[in-house]
Amino acid sequence: MLIEEFDPSPSAIIEPHNLINPLKDQMPEIVVSCFEHSVFERLLSINGGTEITYYSTPKQKTPIYCTLYKGKKIALTLMDIGAAACVCFCEVLYAMGAKMIILFGSCGVLDCQISRNSIIIPNYALRDEGVSFHYMPPADEISVNSEYIKEFTALLTNEQIEYSIGKVWTTDALFRETKEKVRQRKMQGCICVDMECSAVASMAKFRKKGIFHFFYAADSLDNDEWDRRAVNKQIRRSKSEAVAYIAMEFALRCTI
Repeated sequence: MLIEEFDPSPSAIIEPHNLINPLKDQMPEIVVSCFEHSVFERLLSINGGTEITYYSTPKQKTPIYCTLYKGKKIALTLMDIGAAACVCFCEVLYAMGAKMIILFGSCGVLDCQISRNSIIIPNYALRDEGVSFHYMPPADEISVNSEYIKEFTALLTNEQIEYSIGKVWTTDALFRETKEKVRQRKMQGCICVDMECSAVASMAKFRKKGIFHFFYAADSLDNDEWDRRAVNKQIRRSKSEAVAYIAMEFALRCTI
């Protein structure tokens, strides 16, 4: 199968540095990014920021900002959705000079006991997407966040924020999350589902760069019928501020 044709060569015909010039002193080493526009707008409005560059695709230009948070320079940007798009953007950020990306967004829960908008920290990701197999040898799962979970949970505990730790099912096919697949993924230990985690983790391991990826719980697939919960509704302003605050506080504590 083509999916099993992993090539461990460290170089490719097109490399990020062929397209992107390092920004030297302009690009902060740590980037905080999220997927939801309304949450990013709150992140930017709270912390401010100066645009230092942008990421350009045939579809759009995405600004990348620099902010000074409690004396530390941190880059802020809105992340592209989907494994392939997200990984390409992260590759660009690393090529610009970033060494660590803190990435957060919503996920669907496979355990209805996980409350809406609570924090979920993946420790393993089930690789049901195509991108990760170009960065890591074939395997069903990949460990994620192992270097940073202890410090992140200490922060959450200190802030008295509810969280869960468990395996995430990363899939490309949003509209093919069938009842049978959900049942199988739950049997494999998955507590939530997203579209990027296993791919981003594989890329970061291959590039030997830092990545920390966490979620806030949105809709639930742990029913006979889909429970929309927070889907199609903007996350409450107070909650978006809390999630953004946690991401920025963790950026302060990250060691690169």
